[in-house]
Amino acid sequence: MTGKHVRLGALARQIKRLQARIEKAQATSARFSRLRLGIFIAGMSVGIALYYLLSIVAGWLVIGATIAIFNVVAWVHRRIDKSLKASQIWHELKIRQRARMLLDWDDIPAALASETTDAHSFGADLDITGERSLHRLIDSAISMAGSTLLRDWLLQPELDLEVIAARQEVVRELTPLARFRDKLYLAFRLVSRKHLDSHSLLHFLGSRHLPAGFNKVLVSSLVLAAVNVCLLALHWLHGLPAYWMFGLLVYAIIYLWNQKAVDALLIESVFISEELQKLKAVLGYLESYRYGQHQHLRELCRPFWQPSERPSRQLRNTALLGTAVGLRMNPVFRLALNLAVPWDFCLVRLMHGFSKRLHLQLGRWFAALTELEALNSLANFAYLNPGSTLPVITSADGVDVVFQGEGLGHPLIASEMRRCNDFIFEKRGDVVVITGSNMSGKSTFLKTVGVNLCLAFAGGPVIAQSLHTCLLRLFTCIKINDSVTDGFSFFYAEVKRLKQLLQELRADSDLPLIFLIDEIFRGTNNRERLLGSQAYVKALVGQNGLGAISTHDLELTNLAKTIPQVSNFHFREEVEGGKMVFDYKMRPGPCPSTNALKIMQMEGLPVEFTPEAD
Repeated sequence: MTGKHVRLGALARQIKRLQARIEKAQATSARFSRLRLGIFIAGMSVGIALYYLLSIVAGWLVIGATIAIFNVVAWVHRRIDKSLKASQIWHELKIRQRARMLLDWDDIPAALASETTDAHSFGADLDITGERSLHRLIDSAISMAGSTLLRDWLLQPELDLEVIAARQEVVRELTPLARFRDKLYLAFRLVSRKHLDSHSLLHFLGSRHLPAGFNKVLVSSLVLAAVNVCLLALHWLHGLPAYWMFGLLVYAIIYLWNQKAVDALLIESVFISEELQKLKAVLGYLESYRYGQHQHLRELCRPFWQPSERPSRQLRNTALLGTAVGLRMNPVFRLALNLAVPWDFCLVRLMHGFSKRLHLQLGRWFAALTELEALNSLANFAYLNPGSTLPVITSADGVDVVFQGEGLGHPLIASEMRRCNDFIFEKRGDVVVITGSNMSGKSTFLKTVGVNLCLAFAGGPVIAQSLHTCLLRLFTCIKINDSVTDGFSFFYAEVKRLKQLLQELRADSDLPLIFLIDEIFRGTNNRERLLGSQAYVKALVGQNGLGAISTHDLELTNLAKTIPQVSNFHFREEVEGGKMVFDYKMRPGPCPSTNALKIMQMEGLPVEFTPEAD
């Protein structure tokens, strides 16, 4: 049994236990709901009956006891419901983990960050983003910023050895810490079902400004409120004329004149308070976690546990301010509080000062949390794919072999269907021509190389037994789309793409470019496709790059006879029992056969097929 099957079995048992726990907790919660109702009805009925029929004191004692017992039962009920909610979140998490392992897209949540554009040098071709993409498969972030950072790492590889090595060290430490990742997710989901909007929160905190002259208005209102209280007291105690009414009128005019601006600021304060409560739950967990010997993780999370920067200290007043803002949402409380003191003005001033003090600190917390989320996603991917490995990445200078992978597989293909291959690029300037029948695996192999490079340069694990590569720029030409609105045919769109590749290849860069081209010049006739392909391959050879080109043109393989830096590989198939059988294994040399006519014949099309036609 493989490591993946062992992990799937463990997940299945966890899901089963959690489902049983949820059903038990739901039944218990339902019983407590009935119990609370019964206690209230019975206790209040007996208390009221005693009040009128026996004794007022006895009636009040029973009512008081009923209220006390009801509150105790309600407290226990809330704890049961909290445990139920935690079990439901845990169950949902394990369902998603299993779905990521099995590529069950129905149970994998959509990635938070938006997709890339077709103009990207490889994003669309390699399915880095999209509905069934690498990013969606990996992304387990709780914030938009974390999801976006992971997407950017995959789409814009950090071609810096030190940065990649630092990420790999954290991923290596995080991979076995499944419980750390799960509890971080649980801590957040217990307080919110929505994602953490760190960008909006930082924007609000950084852009909040008090209205012009607000401090003068606040001071004036405080003085006026104090004067009004004194005048009211003198009116009641010593019969002074009701001068306080004139003061109250001026006070009301000042309040109403500034109400619109104050209400807008306080509405923002509600959003800030809600987001900070979400953040408090997450940062509280990271603050109290015991990092032990996980030095790289500990260093990344330094802003959370350093005594001078602990979130619990900085966010201590969050709940209190949130409660104060919430009180004014009740019209009665709002009127009473603002009659006594300029409550809204004071809240705006307090929230403004709190926001300014917190803004800089939040920037550091969010930077660390966002990076942790992206690294957690990569580590979780490694944990759910026990056969994956962290690649060895070196400088592009003076390497004996530019790229060498053993057992390379595609992460978006289920493990039981995945076929892995070994592959090597020895030096710059090499071009590999890959031939093979339809559906034999050419396109998938090109994507396999590309997507594993994206994972490698993001600092994550790759689906391979081993991978050694130097730093490489990446460019692909796999999915070409025509454009009716722009007036581009398929062929013209492909030509523009291949021109862009040549420009990237000839760009002034110390790093070689790896290019992956699928079915070159497929949009034109056989003769022109062959002539164009031959000329294009010759232009690629010997440049500051290396790559692979798939084609159906077997004549293109003849270039290897005259150009030493061109080599041939192929995929093949067999016909067994009237069906095409593919092993998806790449072999050296040109493809010895094609299968287009065989496929047409087997599907019943009117094809005159003979062995010679193959």
